Amino acid sequence: MRRPMILIAILTLALHLAACASIDPSQQGTPVQVRILAINDFHGNLHPPGGGIRIRDPQDAAKTVMVAAGGAEHMATAVRELRKGHENQVFVAAGDLIGASPLLSAIFHDEPTVEALGLMGLDMSAVGNHEFDAGTDELLRKQNGGCHPVDGCKGASPFRGASFKYLAASTWDTRTGRTVFPPYQVKRFEGISVAFIGLTLKGTTELVNPSGIANLRFDDEADTVNRLIPELRAQGIEAIVVLIHEGGHPTGDYNECPGISGPIVQIVKRLDKAVDVVISGHTHRAYICSIDGRLVTSGDKYGTVVTAIDLQIDRGTRDVLSSKAGNFIVRNDTYAKDAQQTALISAYDKLVAPLARRIVGRVGGAFTREVNPGGASSAGQLIADAQLAATAAPVRGGAVIAFANSGGVRTALQPEADGTVRYGQVFAMQPFANNLVTVSLTGEQIRQLLEQQWRDDDSVGEFLQLSNGLEYRWAASRGKNRRVVPGSLTLHGKPLDPGQIYRVTVNSFLAAGGGGLRVLPEGRDRITGIFDVEALEQYIAAHPGLLPTVPDRVRRVD
Repeated sequence: MRRPMILIAILTLALHLAACASIDPSQQGTPVQVRILAINDFHGNLHPPGGGIRIRDPQDAAKTVMVAAGGAEHMATAVRELRKGHENQVFVAAGDLIGASPLLSAIFHDEPTVEALGLMGLDMSAVGNHEFDAGTDELLRKQNGGCHPVDGCKGASPFRGASFKYLAASTWDTRTGRTVFPPYQVKRFEGISVAFIGLTLKGTTELVNPSGIANLRFDDEADTVNRLIPELRAQGIEAIVVLIHEGGHPTGDYNECPGISGPIVQIVKRLDKAVDVVISGHTHRAYICSIDGRLVTSGDKYGTVVTAIDLQIDRGTRDVLSSKAGNFIVRNDTYAKDAQQTALISAYDKLVAPLARRIVGRVGGAFTREVNPGGASSAGQLIADAQLAATAAPVRGGAVIAFANSGGVRTALQPEADGTVRYGQVFAMQPFANNLVTVSLTGEQIRQLLEQQWRDDDSVGEFLQLSNGLEYRWAASRGKNRRVVPGSLTLHGKPLDPGQIYRVTVNSFLAAGGGGLRVLPEGRDRITGIFDVEALEQYIAAHPGLLPTVPDRVRRVD
């Protein structure tokens, strides 16, 4: 019974001896130097995102400033500059490279983004939850290539698929009993192997339309990594890096980590001590941390930051001796545009320009994603109002209430100087192409729906944005399933009757139970309507000079 273990020991020794034999005698006393470049949450932002990145003001630590940063053209140059002088280097990502993308990428099913990242030399990426936005089959097409099954190939040439490799250690296809993508990839530097394990967050099922991941299982993050450690060590691998699409919430600046909180903290503490570095994402924050003695990094979002991680690896033990990192802002005034990226983006820009530049209407101010203490935003309320207007007519659903999920509000609406709003801006706010769905719910079900915004661990899962006329107050101190203050849930000033039926509109993601909102699939008498982005476009067009509403429909009272 012990023979397999003996064979593994012999194989490990042989690998070690082979590695030692390949070392230049003059280099035996010096560590192997490896540079890892990392990004996360690019979300198809081929052009620099509006607003860039907010950092501490170098002139006044009490203030913050916005720095113009990001975009594929500038990021490619930053990556090239950060590679210089590093013979051993690899470029990796921690997921959400695609999905929730601006029109330029989304209308071509994110093929331009996959091509752009391949051009700049991305080697591998963990899958993120947004990689599954269009379902498993579409993600497999992104990796393997081929034309879209419905829209065909719209680009200048047939889509060849990603030149980088997706990794999905915790995502299992229950039909095959195998992971959707390989769990890890091994890179060798001067005879030393470094393993990169890639995985997404366990809670992906609450963040993606259930119909697209019906046959998938998402395992616990730390348990998944820990199960792989013996397999990697049996191959003689001691240097281990985790690429994980889950993250934390620091309180400091982009190269700091004071007060880090969030899921990544407990995940890292539960990881086998063999793990040396954790590259994270998902929370759209930038930080450089030490958690449980391990280096943990994240690079903001939308290509505004490239993280450079430098490892020193012992040639004898093959393990990491030291690791350090820095987040480099992809400043648009520092890093020039890369010519290859410009050519690629320009080709797609020409195809999409007529649609993106089409004028939708004019508004009287900016609608922001900044939330009040209760979780409401003017951008979220705008979208909820638009969805209610699109489904209020009896033939379109007869809705009297609409809810929009905060995660579906991807950007602020910042009009041009004269108030002009173009279709590209509207699409950027609502890029998922979800249909509107109107259902019948009782007043009690609506109250339960609001309570389900909080997960079992008391964290907020998905704050809902409310349409005009609906209001409520909540208190965190009231506890599970009791946070909505009694009597505060009103429609046009009248308390909702627990037994009365109300027609409620949401998007198809929420209607299917997305966001952990389990009440909505119980809704009856369903009517499916237009796309959410169409509703928003129609609402802006029908209300010239529309002003942002005060985000006060939801209020926290403690």
